[in-house]
Amino acid sequence: MTERITAPSQRPHRHHWRRDVVELAALFCAVAVADAIANLVVHGPRGPVLLVASAVALLVTAAFHTWWARRHSHAPPPTDTALPDPATGTGADAEAARTAGTDTAPAPALWRMRTTVRDEPGSLAALCTALAGRGVDILTLQTHPLPEGGTVDEFLLRAPQQLPSADLTRAVAAAGGHSTWIERADAHDLVDTPTRVLGLATRTALDAAELPLALRQLLGRCTIHSIPATTLSGRPNAGADAPVEGVLEATVMRLRDPSGGAITIERPYLPFTPTEFARARALVELDARLGPRVPRSRDVLTLPEGNEITVRRADGADLPAARAMHDRCSERTLGLRYHGPVSDADRYLGHLLSPRFGRTLAATTASGKLVALGHLLWDGDETEVALLIEDDWQRRGIGSELLGRLIGMAVEAGCDSVYAVTQASNTGMVAAMRGLGLPLDYQIEEGTLVITARLDATPVSSRLPYELPGESRGLPRGRQ
Repeated sequence: MTERITAPSQRPHRHHWRRDVVELAALFCAVAVADAIANLVVHGPRGPVLLVASAVALLVTAAFHTWWARRHSHAPPPTDTALPDPATGTGADAEAARTAGTDTAPAPALWRMRTTVRDEPGSLAALCTALAGRGVDILTLQTHPLPEGGTVDEFLLRAPQQLPSADLTRAVAAAGGHSTWIERADAHDLVDTPTRVLGLATRTALDAAELPLALRQLLGRCTIHSIPATTLSGRPNAGADAPVEGVLEATVMRLRDPSGGAITIERPYLPFTPTEFARARALVELDARLGPRVPRSRDVLTLPEGNEITVRRADGADLPAARAMHDRCSERTLGLRYHGPVSDADRYLGHLLSPRFGRTLAATTASGKLVALGHLLWDGDETEVALLIEDDWQRRGIGSELLGRLIGMAVEAGCDSVYAVTQASNTGMVAAMRGLGLPLDYQIEEGTLVITARLDATPVSSRLPYELPGESRGLPRGRQ
């Protein structure tokens, strides 16, 4: 662990009464001796000899006092340049280098590491000693007990930049660790686990669509699939019968979805521990107790022709309004959206409006009629965006506004990219994707056009776009 040493600015002054008594007695003796010497010099026959002897005695006394003062001084000690500097943890050499404007020490590297050790006294101490021998600082430590014995120790390490991961792994293996996994960490990993779990629980409590994202952030790089209880044709879905207590099988865990069906989480590169399984199950149970919920924030947009449109989150309660909008859309509009038979498109609405499979934005008129839907759908490790706008409300900027907000949600959720499946003839969707100003990739798959937008160049906002007041894409907004 890091141990910071700082030089004290001043030592506390200790008042010793015995020393004061000795000094006062010495003063009285000196006065008596001086008086005796003065009488001898004035009345004695050898006055000059006594004066010389007195001078020698004073010199000896002064020398003794100087030696005593240096050994028992009350003054603050001089600055010790060998002490580590509080800002850098180094001594006088680093101070001189910093004064000269040079920094010879490279920044340390952060690592996340897991290893399995025997559950016996001294095993963790041996591991820590081996890491300390390599100059590695342990920032955080979590222990995950295993049912078959042993523990999985998870570390956040700060190591010298020049120390390779292979050396860390060999040092851990020599200290008794096995099944070691290590990867680079960043500043976000410095947040302690209880704080991170409470934050994820808060986000899940505010928005049911956050559950898959919270599970992914809790468990690291993993693939999450939400399996509905029934297929689109109404038949029972295979793999959707998870027990209430859930199932943990090494690199796969299955949990019962509170909205029906099951949630499957896979992490092939690293087995799950019982502690991680318990945390994931606690988040799912929290979601089940709170029931369906979405944020109720909404924005009012004024279109160029003067009409007002309200943008808000949608959920299953909007299913009747969404079906009515489908009835008003032309076959061409529905065909561009669903790329298949238009007659059964409404069967997808229950899936699309469920917060378990993503987030949906709805645009409604001043009278409350729903005229547009924008979907951000979780597709395993990938994320899809889709738009459906009623014919009479197309080409008015609603699609670009919804798409921009969906991209903001994807960035906030930590997605690396989003893709849209459309047709080359859907010029409105192609133009909206190009209007994002993001790097785009185009690919033709089975007669459809797949446009992928990379989000790594987009800054992450701390709040979702639909929760922010102000201007967006040239359309003035007001809070209601």
